[in-house]
Amino acid sequence: MQIKSERGYLIMAQNSESVDYVDCAYQLARSIRHFHPDAKICLLSNTDVTDSGLFDYHRTLVSPLNDNPYANDWQVFDSSPFRQTIKLEADMIIASEIDHWWTMLEHRDVVISTGARDFYDQKTPNRFYRKVFDSNNLPDVYNAITYWRMSETAQEFFRLVRKIFENWAQYRTLIKFPDEIPSTDLVYAIAALIIGPERVTMPFATYPLMVHMKRGIIPIQVEDWTQELTWESNPLRINTVTQWGAVHYHVKDWRYD
Repeated sequence: MQIKSERGYLIMAQNSESVDYVDCAYQLARSIRHFHPDAKICLLSNTDVTDSGLFDYHRTLVSPLNDNPYANDWQVFDSSPFRQTIKLEADMIIASEIDHWWTMLEHRDVVISTGARDFYDQKTPNRFYRKVFDSNNLPDVYNAITYWRMSETAQEFFRLVRKIFENWAQYRTLIKFPDEIPSTDLVYAIAALIIGPERVTMPFATYPLMVHMKRGIIPIQVEDWTQELTWESNPLRINTVTQWGAVHYHVKDWRYD
């Protein structure tokens, strides 16, 4: 892909039968532009989009797989129009300025965010969703925030991601308690382990570290946090706690604006 801009945010949004991820991507893009009006944003999707002025670039997935939509993730590398890219999952919003991320990340070839926070801004110790990671001593990565710059390391990483997805039947025999259909987080973790976690993660960093609103991470009794917790906007507060950085709201039809 020809480089069009020095750096920008790429949002991966593959619609499914039940979730309009492109609509989520619009909300995410609006939250980025609220804090950074001049940010460059690229949408990577499997559908046509309305020219709203939110996206500087729109790329279409090449022959997207629907049996495991996660397996299309490797295309983010080839689709990015930026020399430096921060990939964001569509069902997140940005709750504060994040341009300081670039200052830290630009010194590395690849950085996958490690760990997650609850809405109290505490790094979660809960391992409910991470059993396969712990059983196989895999890096605790969350692909929802991934940085790379055009480099041999980034190319190597995403080629490996593609290889693992396309040859999952072989790779799953190498790990304990494998998923039948691997998640992007799991594939990124295996790729990171093979390449070397020290080359693609910064577990010591305090950011970027997203807030994750799944029930197994935050202290709630129901699956849908919006049914139990209160929230308000401008700025985003959850149970009166002001949020910062990226918030992975998880409940796909929740709308902030």
